[in-house]
Amino acid sequence: MDHLAAWDADPVKRFAAFVASPDFVLTSSRQREDNPKPVSPESAAIYKFMFGKFAAWMLEERLKISTVTARDLHRFVQLAHDGHRDLNSKIAYRYLRLLERCYEYLQSAPNPAREAIVGIDRAQITRDAPMSALNADELERFLAALPGHRADDQGKASGWKRRRDRAMQVTMALAGLRVAEAIGLLVDEIGRQPDVEGGLRLDITPAHKHRTSYEHATTLPKEGVAELLAWLDERQALEIPGELVFPANLEGEALHKATVYRQVKASFERAGLAVPRAGGRTLRNTFASLQLRQGTPQSELTTALGLALERSAEAYKYAKVNPETQAPEPGPKDKDA
Repeated sequence: MDHLAAWDADPVKRFAAFVASPDFVLTSSRQREDNPKPVSPESAAIYKFMFGKFAAWMLEERLKISTVTARDLHRFVQLAHDGHRDLNSKIAYRYLRLLERCYEYLQSAPNPAREAIVGIDRAQITRDAPMSALNADELERFLAALPGHRADDQGKASGWKRRRDRAMQVTMALAGLRVAEAIGLLVDEIGRQPDVEGGLRLDITPAHKHRTSYEHATTLPKEGVAELLAWLDERQALEIPGELVFPANLEGEALHKATVYRQVKASFERAGLAVPRAGGRTLRNTFASLQLRQGTPQSELTTALGLALERSAEAYKYAKVNPETQAPEPGPKDKDA
């Protein structure tokens, strides 16, 4: 019971110690050695990142390791990824298997993760949908469909929220922020002066982001700077308290990720873009894919995205991107003109 209480008090710290120990390896169903070596630092980093998302979700839901049920775990794997995660997907199974190992180590009976896995037919586990990203033409259409055109919002009491949404989605799409990073972005994390190319540096820290991000820096290019600065000026004029750049209300409270998902999905619909996942993840995929296609080194992209491992950025090379619309070849009359 004392062991379980320690995990309730600080699950991230306890998991970090667990995953670095031989005890973690012993919980693997494929383990056959009596005295195994701990997993590699690279594998441990991936496991810690996965568990960190679960710990952040528990915090949001006011749950603890000792109180989580199988039904809670089903909610987690289905809602933790833009609300589209199929219970029979590979990543859902991996999350549940990781948590099953934690509860096995804690000698919890019944093991809620094991009960959650019972509802999954491993023979029916689907292949995760390929990562999708917008091409340059589609990104332009998305940006053109954003809410909050100031000329359209004159006299509307809710106009400030639409302009907040506009600036937030521009920042997500052009700077590659996760939804949690956009929700938790702080005013003092935004650079004071544009760089030589007109971009603004964003210093992303885990604070207010529920540990879903590593500390890193990315740049909002000049194409999005005017929107963000205009919103910051309006935010100051509204005298919104606190440090959140994109607050939910005039009291400065944080947005919920489900709200952001609905807003982004609405922009995709207005743009007439049919994508498998019309959420923040597709915007982040788009940023990463475009960066790679423009020649950004994989190591730099790893830093800009706040990834733990450089090899994680390699996946964006294989994002599914539609061909861009090509301008038609000029006809004879055009050539003579």
